Formats: sequence, structure tokens, C-alpha cells
Amino acid sequence: MADGKGAAAVMCTPAFASRVMRSRWYVVFASMVVMAASGSTYIFALYSKELRSTLGYNQQTLNTLSFFKDLGTNVGVVSGLVQQVAPTWAVLLIGAAMNLAGYLMVYLALTERTAAPPVWLMSIYICVGANALTFSNTGALVACVKNSPESRGIVIGLLKGFVGLSGAIYTQLYLAIYGDDAKSLVLLIAWLPAAVYIFFVHTIRVLPYRRRAQGEEPNTKPFFCFLYISIALATYLLVMIVVQKQVPTFSHAAYSLGATVLLIILFLPLGVVIKEEYQTVSQLEESLQHPPAIAVQEPPTRDAKDDDDGDETKPSCGFAGCVTNMFKPPALGEDFSIMQALVSVEMLVLFVVSVFGIGGTLTAIDNMAQIGQSLGYPAKSINTFVSLISIWNYAGRVGAGYMSEFFLARYRFPRPLALTAVLLLSCVGHLFIAFGVPQSLYAASVIIGFCFGAQWPLLFSIISEVFGLKYYSTLFNFGSAASPIGAYVFNVLIAGRMYDAEAARQHGGVAAVGNKICKGVQCFKHAFLIITAVTFAGVLVSLVLVWRTRSFYKGDIYAQFKVAPVTVVDGSNDRQEMEMVGSTDEDELKKGKKNTHEVNEEEIK
Repeated sequence: MADGKGAAAVMCTPAFASRVMRSRWYVVFASMVVMAASGSTYIFALYSKELRSTLGYNQQTLNTLSFFKDLGTNVGVVSGLVQQVAPTWAVLLIGAAMNLAGYLMVYLALTERTAAPPVWLMSIYICVGANALTFSNTGALVACVKNSPESRGIVIGLLKGFVGLSGAIYTQLYLAIYGDDAKSLVLLIAWLPAAVYIFFVHTIRVLPYRRRAQGEEPNTKPFFCFLYISIALATYLLVMIVVQKQVPTFSHAAYSLGATVLLIILFLPLGVVIKEEYQTVSQLEESLQHPPAIAVQEPPTRDAKDDDDGDETKPSCGFAGCVTNMFKPPALGEDFSIMQALVSVEMLVLFVVSVFGIGGTLTAIDNMAQIGQSLGYPAKSINTFVSLISIWNYAGRVGAGYMSEFFLARYRFPRPLALTAVLLLSCVGHLFIAFGVPQSLYAASVIIGFCFGAQWPLLFSIISEVFGLKYYSTLFNFGSAASPIGAYVFNVLIAGRMYDAEAARQHGGVAAVGNKICKGVQCFKHAFLIITAVTFAGVLVSLVLVWRTRSFYKGDIYAQFKVAPVTVVDGSNDRQEMEMVGSTDEDELKKGKKNTHEVNEEEIK
């Protein structure tokens, strides 16, 4: 298959197309597209003004809706539990149905096709629509982490990076499809994510993990190709944002052309998947001509004594036994049960960090339009802030994922310490907003976006490393569930009330509704000084986790995924067996076939 015609002939066959669709790299590609469609909650600022003007909401009401949006986005415990007992396709279908139902009702209310709903009902609509994203995130993220457990920091950073870019992607698409119509933006985020989830519903799944041979390095080259393409996409979006800001009248045709180029870049990773699978097929064909020796792992022998010992270590099924085991967790890195993880000091610290850190940055992001408006920035600049947050949100997620993985592998640099540094940096962004330094909102949007993005891959990676992967789909959703508490306290009870109180003072006791808005630095100053102080307290709390996990991160945290000692035997020339060894098809896995390093002795004979 060295010549170009032979390669083209192979890649155009149905068998090769089927192989690509079943490969683990296609799962990563499909998950990236799903994640790119799953960040609609980060553009709440673009249509929140429509909610204010059409439905007559004040700032505290808007912040209440924002809280329910954050509640739906981050409380994914139900999706995690569903992932434990149901296939990934079922999780994605549930997410598609919830997304379409929730945001479609918001759109009908905005366009006055239905009666104006009360605030509590609108809160339910937004919460349901936002909660759909936890189903897509759980399905895609858990599948990819379990498929590549030794590169989990890279995987989480890459996938969450596409969620970070999602806000800027949606902005470009809605301008190209509907023009500058914020109500139509709500319609877009109702149907587009649902369509994407359904399209990829049968391709995102957990595949058998192939353990590496001794001395073999994990194949991370495709991940870096995906990274370079995502950087190109982020750069393109940043250029488009700058150009649209500088050009006084950007035509609809120009928006359409820009969106077309955006989609081409978004789907470029598919080329990487095809290339990777073609190389795999080529190597398989070559190995069939010169079959290598096959390594066979000798199963450990068991006797009656071992069985007796194993029975003694099984946890009691009674209530007292469960409570006792709950407070006797395994060593860090082993598979914790859900209750063992939830009552641990490590999870408690992560909860506090999530409330203090992510809650504060969420407040800044959700209020960015009102912050810019109060400080006198033009409407075009406010849209720029939202897009900049999206771009730097991506940079934080990808940078934290890839760099923390690099420093962990090379220098044993603990991820909890990286999380501490990110929290400390976010304090600077909060202070920029609090003091309203002229033109500082650009820098604040960059810092806040970067820190908000960086916290997620660090948080999710720490949970997977400390508590194991057995109940990961549930535990990482518990870890993120605390952030809405901080968002409610900071956003609704502090920022929203202080904004409305200052607006009422400026307008002679009239609340900030419609065009009667708050103007000046005082609108958000005291709220963000409080947020800065609380975030710094989160920095101090995170040092507890750094101290408790210092010994764990000094060791080889991925040792359990490396191949065990094996016995080498003669290879076989049978073509069918070799093809079975190289395959990752789920049906073959169910039949009991093993990978290259776990071939059954009976098959060898």
C-alpha cells in the first residue's frame, strides 16, 4: 500500500470507513465536535439583555436565571449515575431531548409566541436546557478518559478546550445564519446541540484499553495534531473577532464566508483520524507478512486458600459494614467507592475550592455584559469581551491540561499546586473589575476567561487520579456540583443585590429595569472586592490538598496501566488471529479476544 493509488483504494472501501468509525481516535474527534456544541451556557450575556427588555427583568432576576443556568450546567450527578448503568448513546439522547425542550421554551417566551412565564418557570426552562450539557459532557469525557487513561490530563484539557471555544463558535454561526438577532441565538442553541448529539450518538463509546509493552511509549502524536488544529481554530476566531470589531459594517456574506471557514477547521481532525487508521492498517499488513513473537501473560494461579482469603476481604453488605467501609478508604489512586470519596478530606477541599474559585469566575462571566455597560463600554466592545472570554477560556483549558500533564510526567509537579496558582491569578482579574481602571476590562476578560477554563481540567484530572476511574462519571459531576453554590451567593445575593441597590440610588429609588441601568464603578466594586477576598481564602484551602497529596504525586500515578511481566512464545502465521489481535471492535471483545499483549493461550495453540 505504498503507492498513492493503493492508499486511495484502501481508504475508499466500506471496510476502512467502518474501521475509522469504530476507532478510538474517531471517538476523540466526535467528542471534540460534541464539546464544541456544548458551551452555549457561556453566551448567556449575549441574550440576557433581551430577557431584560422583553420580559421586564431587573438585574437580580437576571442573576437568578443565571444561577439556575449554572445550576443546570454543573450539577450533573444524574447524568453521572445514568452513565454508570446505561450505554453512552442513551446518555447523549437524553441530553439532546432536554436541550431542545428547555431552550425552545425560552425562545418561544422571548418571541412572545407563548404567554410570558413567571420567573420560577423561566428558571426551570433554563435549568433543564443547561443540564442537558452535563449529559453530553459526561458521555464524551468519560469515554475518552477511559479510552486513554495515561493521557487523561491531555484528553480533559483538549475536550474542555472545545467547550471553551464554543461561545465564540456560536457567536460566529448565529451572525452568519440569523444576523445580529439575539432572540434567534436562543433558537440556534436549542436545535444545533441536539442535532450534533444525535449525529454522533453511536460513535462515542468506551473501547477496550490496550496495555503498553515494556519500554513502549503511549501514542500521543494524534493528540498534539488535534491541539495544533484547535490552536488554529482559536487563532482564526480571535482574528475574526478583531476584524469584525475594526470594520464598521461587516456584511452578512462576509459572516457566512467566515462561518464556512470555521466549520472546515473544526472538522480537520477527521483527517488526522483517517491518517492514523491508515498507518495502523499498513502496519498490520506488514506484520502479517512477518509475524512477530506474541507475548502471553500468564494468569495467576489460585487455590482454595486464596478464595477463602478473598472472601474475608469482601465488604459487608449490611448497613454497619457499609458505614465502616465508608470511613476506611483505599490508598490514593485506587478505586474509591462513591461514599468513600464524598466523605474524604480531599473531596471536601475540592468542594470548597469549587465554591470559592469557580463561583467567583462564573459571576464575572455572567455579568460581563452588565459590567461593560456600567463602565461605559460600547455594545460592540461588550460582544468582544464575551468572545475574548471564550477564546481565553479555551486557552486555559487546553494549557492547563497539556502543561500540567507535561510537568507531572517530567518533574512530578502536582496538579493541586497548579490549581492553587490558577486561583491566585484569578484574584488579579477580580481586582481589575472592582477598581474599573480605564480599558482594564480587556485584561480582566482575558484573565477571568483563562482562569475559569484552567480550573476545570485540573479539577477533573485530580478527581480521576486521586479517586480512580471506576466511579469517575459520578464523582467528577459531584466535584463540579459545588460551583453553583458559589455562583448563587456571589451572583444573586451579592452582585445582583448590590447592583440593584446602586441603580435604585442613582434613579431616585427606581429599580434597574429596562433602560434604567446602573452606571459607574460603584455598581460592581464592593461585590468584586468580596469575591477577591473569598477567592484568596480558596487559595489557602487548596494548599491543604497540595500537602495531603504530595507523596502520591511524587510516585508513578499511572503504574497500574502499564503492562505486567509476560512470557514470550513463538508467533503464529495465522492471518485471522493477527487481524483479531489488531482489532478494537466491541463485538470481538465480547467474544473474549484479547489484544497483542493478552492473547489467550488456547488461541495460540
